[in-house]
Amino acid sequence: MKILVVGGSGLLGHHVLEQLRLRGHEATTVARTPREGVDRVLDVTTASEDDLRELLAGHDGVVFAGGSDDRRVDKGPVAPRLHAGNVAPVVALLKAAREVRCTRAAVLASYYTYFDRVHPEWGLAAKHPYVRSRIEQAKLARETAGPDLPVAIIEVPYVFGVAPGRVPEWSVPVVKWVRSSAPLFAPRGGSAATSARGVGVVTVDALEDCSGADLPVVEENLRWTDMLTRMAGAAGKPRSVRTVPAGVVRAMFRLGGRVNGLTGKQPGLTIEHLDGLFLRELFVDPPVHRSVDEAIRETAKA
Repeated sequence: MKILVVGGSGLLGHHVLEQLRLRGHEATTVARTPREGVDRVLDVTTASEDDLRELLAGHDGVVFAGGSDDRRVDKGPVAPRLHAGNVAPVVALLKAAREVRCTRAAVLASYYTYFDRVHPEWGLAAKHPYVRSRIEQAKLARETAGPDLPVAIIEVPYVFGVAPGRVPEWSVPVVKWVRSSAPLFAPRGGSAATSARGVGVVTVDALEDCSGADLPVVEENLRWTDMLTRMAGAAGKPRSVRTVPAGVVRAMFRLGGRVNGLTGKQPGLTIEHLDGLFLRELFVDPPVHRSVDEAIRETAKA
């Protein structure tokens, strides 16, 4: 196969490329800025239809490993930014991919779409603009691609691991915290977790299989207390983690929501509704049952 990887200089894109090349496939890397290992410099969010068709010509498939995440906080409505980062470029890429007769595609997305699918009663789409953008991304990706271009949606949870010059963005403040001597505390819930390498493996499997499935990636299900305990140990600062009462967690998120309301800031995940995520067990079953300890060590030491 010859695969175009958009966002190939990022953490997950790097591991997709690594898996493709380990299995003997050819890959072209596209990124917004010049960087070692980047084959083509192009911002796909502003590229023309002709640019995208020329970029994809001669490839069997495409991986979208870019997009906007939920951590950036802007003033004003966040939905337009999320649409511009997550939805519009995927639609444009897959339209071009269909026109040049690509046969397979994968979109690196979020495990929140998994939970919206299996637990619609949680109302995640109604509460969180980021979740809505990911749901729309998957829906429009498949509508645009049509029946002859299967699109795998890779549903990514919390990721551990590193790539050259890259670590998981969510981990930066957490690693700084566990490296300090400050007390550690966490809500009672937990989350599915995986390694960046695991995302690469599942993505390339999907490309090889021409899969058009929703594919949650999970190697372990971890409680927040367990996750912080492992990270602190890996950082050389082992200590216990206290469990914060649910009432305190809810009050903190309500206060954060009021502050954002006063300042006009809107994150991708609405703060006053975060208790519905952090107090739940965001577990995906069955997991692969492969320890993420090595990836945690890499993350804590990077």
